[in-house]
Amino acid sequence: MSSLTMHAKEILLHPKQQWRVIDGEQETVGGLYRKYIVPLAAIGPAAAFIGMSVFGLRVPFVGRYRMPVGSALAHGIVRYVLALVGVFVLAMIIDALAPRFGGTSNRIQALKIAAYGSTAAWLAGAFALVPALAILGVLGLYSLYLVYLGLPILMKAPEERATTYTAAVVASAIVVWVVFGWIAGLFVRWPAPGAY
Repeated sequence: MSSLTMHAKEILLHPKQQWRVIDGEQETVGGLYRKYIVPLAAIGPAAAFIGMSVFGLRVPFVGRYRMPVGSALAHGIVRYVLALVGVFVLAMIIDALAPRFGGTSNRIQALKIAAYGSTAAWLAGAFALVPALAILGVLGLYSLYLVYLGLPILMKAPEERATTYTAAVVASAIVVWVVFGWIAGLFVRWPAPGAY
């Protein structure tokens, strides 16, 4: 079993134990990106590209809408790049907030939380392959719980402050993802009314 598969399976099924394993691993930014972030962050954009350009979405009273391949590809590439940047931004937020919640600042540990904590959200992106099932992407919210469990272990934040630390990280992340979502939306070409 590859390191990526093992980490993804264990963080989803046994998160508390896996965070302790991850805590002791020596990593680099490049290593985390190469071995874990780059492949997993591609799942959602690739699935959305195929789902929207090949299968399309049924629009009530209109019929099936398929996004033009060029638009879907541009949107997918932008989403992928923003996901890669977003993990790094999230890590910087986690690191910057650590001392405010009694934790220890450590950028590599923060990147581990951003990367491994995002596992559920990245895997849930696979549901975009069938646009009608994309709503199941809500299962990616399990990532919030993963981050909550990881903060006290990797950032050495007191357990009693993990909830407020997680809330601060999530609130900051929402702002980042709304901005990134808006940027990605600029690369989608929607048809004019009646052009379905």
